[in-house]
Amino acid sequence: MKLDIAEIETFLRVAELGSVSLAAQQLGVAKSVVSKRLSDLERHLGARLLFRSTRKVAPTDSGQRFYRQARAALEELRAAAEAVASEDGSLAGSLRILAPMSFGTLWLAPQLTSFMRLHPQLEMALQLDDRVSDFEREGYDLCLRISRLHDRALIARRLGSSPRVVCCSPDYIRAHGAPERLEQLLEHPCIGYCNLSAEQLWSFDDPAAPQRPLTLAPGGRFTSNNGEAMRDAALAGLGLAVLPRFIVQPDLQAGRLLQVLPEARPTADEIHALYPRSHRASVKIQALCDFLQQALHAAAWTTDGAR
Repeated sequence: MKLDIAEIETFLRVAELGSVSLAAQQLGVAKSVVSKRLSDLERHLGARLLFRSTRKVAPTDSGQRFYRQARAALEELRAAAEAVASEDGSLAGSLRILAPMSFGTLWLAPQLTSFMRLHPQLEMALQLDDRVSDFEREGYDLCLRISRLHDRALIARRLGSSPRVVCCSPDYIRAHGAPERLEQLLEHPCIGYCNLSAEQLWSFDDPAAPQRPLTLAPGGRFTSNNGEAMRDAALAGLGLAVLPRFIVQPDLQAGRLLQVLPEARPTADEIHALYPRSHRASVKIQALCDFLQQALHAAAWTTDGAR
């Protein structure tokens, strides 16, 4: 029986995404190519692998069994190839990475290009999106998230922290004054982040009770699902904002933004690398995570660097 790896990889991607169109888009080929690969694979196996409708594609019982075994076998094959390719210290193959928009453009993308210069045979595809998605189902090898993870089922590696600051423009302080106590934040218009919840909650570390952060619910005229848009609103004098240092550090250093209540410490987010269970031992992923962890430790906007 003749089997084609491209056909198998195409079937795995279609089964994961539930869509021929999305699979074609991710694979960088035409829908007709995907359909032909699927038909050829079913013909070679002598079995129907997929149910097709106008809205969705789903594996048959035979398709589900083939998916589980083929995916495991393909991962073993990739691991073997990576092990041989990395014997001289270099990495080869490809990585599909999902990361938040602002973090990706302002910090991650330059780090990835530096990593690729160290490994000329490595290919990367970086997708930037702030939504929380099922990265495993969508076929990503690595997902970076900046949050406080609560899902213990995820395979996550902590890479570092993302400290945040309360800030506003000098013009805003001249016009409205600066709060002197944490509770006075509620008296000021605040710029909110609306990606996760319509309700705006700002949390601050309480030295007296580290496990129970202080929480405020500020209000204001402007909210956004993007940190850079929030920074621009703060620069325009629309109010106070709690923003990650990796976004506002240049503005703080240049005096375009001023830190408010420097003794108050907004609860830092954690930067995690998430990867599928089948990729846990990937040489490429472990090497990239090591590289990013070291880069974060040296970054000027991290906790250590900020001090």
